[in-house]
Amino acid sequence: MTEGEPVGCHDCGALYRWRPLADGQRARCTRCGNVLYRWFAHGPAPTPASMVAVTLGAVLVYLIAQCFPIVELEMNGLTSGATLLQAIGVLWNERMEVIAAMVFFFAVAFPALELGALLYVSAGLLRGRRPPGFHLLLRVVQGARHWAMTEVLMIGILVTAIKMTSLARVIPHPGLFAFAALTILAAVALRYEPRALWALGEQIDPAPRPPEEAAPAQPIDCHACGLLNGGACEGRHCRRCGAVLHRRIPNSITWTWALLAAAAMLYVPANILPVMYTESIGGTGGDTIMSGVVLFWETGSPGLAIVIFVASVLVPVSKLVALAVLAGTAQWGSRWAPAGRTRVYRMVEFIGRWSMLDIFVVTLTVALVRFQTLAVITAGPGALAFGCVVILTMIASSRFDPRLIWDPLNGESHA
Repeated sequence: MTEGEPVGCHDCGALYRWRPLADGQRARCTRCGNVLYRWFAHGPAPTPASMVAVTLGAVLVYLIAQCFPIVELEMNGLTSGATLLQAIGVLWNERMEVIAAMVFFFAVAFPALELGALLYVSAGLLRGRRPPGFHLLLRVVQGARHWAMTEVLMIGILVTAIKMTSLARVIPHPGLFAFAALTILAAVALRYEPRALWALGEQIDPAPRPPEEAAPAQPIDCHACGLLNGGACEGRHCRRCGAVLHRRIPNSITWTWALLAAAAMLYVPANILPVMYTESIGGTGGDTIMSGVVLFWETGSPGLAIVIFVASVLVPVSKLVALAVLAGTAQWGSRWAPAGRTRVYRMVEFIGRWSMLDIFVVTLTVALVRFQTLAVITAGPGALAFGCVVILTMIASSRFDPRLIWDPLNGESHA
């Protein structure tokens, strides 16, 4: 981008003029506090060579994490271990295809898409040019990063390992250390924000953009790359990245209410029905989310009990309530505390993924506890309902357009 070029705030729609930033600096919206753009998240801007090194290392560690067992359990001379892909296969064979698909996409496919696209883009920039498909792949990184849950999976692995110590001897394997290293490298890769990479690509390999359309229309900022398209019309494509332009997300409030209603209905069976069944010599029993929290608390692990309660009970309820308040106040054109409601929206976006913790714990537990007649754990219908709640609330938060919060202050209504 060139100095003086207009940029729009993603969260409230306010317009500003772009200017260069020093290493590590960020420009914030004075109205809602949102980060308009930054050069890179922390410290000096990375060079293409360092980007290639980090992403290539992350790809190699990712392959090790997927190919080697995470932990192995030993009980009465019997052993049981599994890779993440084997754990997904166990769920699939038990007719829990939906849960298996959730874990596959969030822990395997989306992280692979993010790392692969970043490696391709950074390798092209290292050669001093923007590679073919540059804009499309940066949009892939944006989308995959929203759904990739490597850090949540790592916490799930730790919770499962600690939980299993009361049942059997836990033996760590290379997959455990690989996932730990992958979590760290993925956090480093978060510095490579797509919007900053778009700016870096234009610096390294400048290319002319299509001219702005002559039709007199209000400028529309691209939700993908952040470019303000002057004179653009609804449904046209961004002049830089090619994403479809919308002044506001179409049918935002309607979609948010519909997804929230579905999530609220599924939340009841998610908490009432068992998420796991345990078959052992002593009989068969089912565990709900709350019974698991109580079990951790009573067996001397209050920290894990609190983590599970917050991620699996408090966070989903908070998301449902917060999104309902945001959708309702936006629909009614409320002018109440727009900055505060925008902060609530950003918090909902941030915490949404952590509710998947319980699903990852169920997946690993089901795959590891396979001791023939001694003990076998299978997934229950509560896990399916809970996983659907997590996905529906995450989609609802992504479909809600936070700029609707600020529109009443500009004299616009969406009732």
